Amino acid sequence: MQIAIIGTGYVGLVTGACFAESGNDVICVDVDENKIQQLNQGQIPIYEPGLAEVVKRNLQEERLRFTSDLADAVKHALLIFIAVGTPPGKNGAADLRHVFDVARDIGRHMESFKIVVAKSTVPVGTAKRIKTCIAQELKLRNEHYEFDVVSNPEFLKEGTAIDDFMKPDRVVIGVDNVRTAEIMKELYSPFVRTGKPILIMDNASAEMTKYAANALLATKISFMNEIANLCEPLGVDVEQVRQGVGTDSRIGFPFIFPGTGYGGSCFPKDVQALTQMAAQNHIPLDLINAVEAVNQRQKTILIPKIQNHFHHELQGKRIAIWGLAFKPKTDDMREAPSLAIIDSLLRAGTQVIAYDPVAMGPARRIYENRIQFAAKNYECLHNADALVVVTEWDEFRRPNWETMKTLMRAPVIFDGRNIYDPARMRAMGFTYYAIGRP
Repeated sequence: MQIAIIGTGYVGLVTGACFAESGNDVICVDVDENKIQQLNQGQIPIYEPGLAEVVKRNLQEERLRFTSDLADAVKHALLIFIAVGTPPGKNGAADLRHVFDVARDIGRHMESFKIVVAKSTVPVGTAKRIKTCIAQELKLRNEHYEFDVVSNPEFLKEGTAIDDFMKPDRVVIGVDNVRTAEIMKELYSPFVRTGKPILIMDNASAEMTKYAANALLATKISFMNEIANLCEPLGVDVEQVRQGVGTDSRIGFPFIFPGTGYGGSCFPKDVQALTQMAAQNHIPLDLINAVEAVNQRQKTILIPKIQNHFHHELQGKRIAIWGLAFKPKTDDMREAPSLAIIDSLLRAGTQVIAYDPVAMGPARRIYENRIQFAAKNYECLHNADALVVVTEWDEFRRPNWETMKTLMRAPVIFDGRNIYDPARMRAMGFTYYAIGRP
C-alpha cells in the first residue's frame, strides 16, 4: 500500500519503518529539513533498539523515504497517518493544534479518495474534528473528494517499540465505514498472523481505549508505590508482597514494581488529558486524580531518606546518580523521576554527578554545567558520599561491589528501583536504603 506518515517523532518514525518492513511504500513527512536530511542518510535522532537497522534496510530497498513535501506525500498516498505531537497544555489537556494543522493541509492537497488515520494520542471527539477540518478545506476549494477518518491508537513501549509494533497484543481501529475497515485489516494482517485480534470499533471508543489503557497501567504503578510506602514503617518487605500479589492470575506481575514513579511521554500526559476530559464534562475522576498526585509525590520519595541519612546537612555533599532516562532502553527524559531528584538535590546544595548509558545528551541539554557527567558508571562514584539508583539499567544490577566501596567516600546506596537485596548489601558493608523494604 501507499502510505504517508505525517510527523517523524517517536511514533511516526517507528510506524513508518515497520510498515515499510512489511512491504509497503512509505513516505515520512516532517517540517524539519535538517531532520529529513539526517533520516535520509540513515541517522536516527532517537534511541530505540532495532529502529536504526529497520530504517536503514528499508531506505536501501527504497520502500521508505523522508521528505518535507507534504503536498506530494498526500497526493501519492492512500493512507495518511497523522503522527504529530499532542503535548499537554498548561491545564494538562492535549494540545491538538498540530493535528488540526495537518488535517487542514490534507484537505488542501488531496486529489482523490484518502483514508486519514489518527495515530497520535488524541481526546475523544478528535476524529470528528479532523473530519470537519478536511471537509472545510475541500469546501473552500469547491472539491468533493471522498475520505474517511480512522482512529488507530498506538500501544508502543519505549525500548521495545519495534517488537510491540511487529507483534502487537491487539490492533485497535476506530472506523465507521466497512470498506475502510477491510483496508485497515489488510494493512495490519502481516502483524497478527499468530491470531492476535484486530478490534474494529467506533472512533470515540478507539480514542478512549488508549487513555483508559494507559491510565489503568499508571494506576497499577501508583497503587504499588502506595503499598510500598506503607510497608516500610510496618516492617514489611514489599518484594515479598509483590510476589504474593503478582502470582494472582487476575493481577499479574507487569507494572507492580515499586520505585520512584513513572515518567515518559505517555503515562503523565495521558493521565492528565483524561482528567481534563472528565473536568470538561463535569465528571469527577477521583481515582485517576489520585494516581497523578501519588506519582508526583513518589518521584521525590528518596529525598527525605537522603536528608535524614545526612542529618539534613547536604550542602557540599557529592551525590552520584545512576540512571537519567525515565526507564531503561531509551534516552527519553520527559517527566523522568531523575529530574525531580536532581533538582531537589541541587536546591539542597549538593554536587551531583550523573551517568546514564544513553541519556547523557538529553541530560546535558537540560542541566548544562549545573551538574557533572561521568563517562562510565564507576567514574561517577569517585569520592561520592552516596549513590542514588534511579533507572534500572541491566548494567547496574551486578556491579563490582569492592570497586564501588574503594571509589566511594562512603558506601551508601539509595535504591530507587529495589534492584538489590537489602540483606546482602548490608552484609557487604553498605548502608542501604530501598523503597518499602526493611
